[in-house]
Amino acid sequence: MKKYALAGRAREMILLSLQEIERSIRALSLEEQLWLLERIARQVREKQQTANLFADEKDIQQQLRAMASDPDIIAEIAAINNEFAVAEMDGL
Repeated sequence: MKKYALAGRAREMILLSLQEIERSIRALSLEEQLWLLERIARQVREKQQTANLFADEKDIQQQLRAMASDPDIIAEIAAINNEFAVAEMDGL
């Protein structure tokens, strides 16, 4: 029960902070509000792009794991290694 009460209080504190921020924004001129809005929008886009990069990275890693265990790819890599074995012996 304490855990939920604490979460409720934390949420209430955040709400109060957000309301204070909103009051501060209302006190700004229209030009200042637009400037702030553009900065916030840019920061949100940057965070979204970062989140997308991490999602893409996870997807790439998952695809690489799948490829590493694919019998056809394993056979192709072995064939390529055999083709270049002579060159490796020559030190090329």
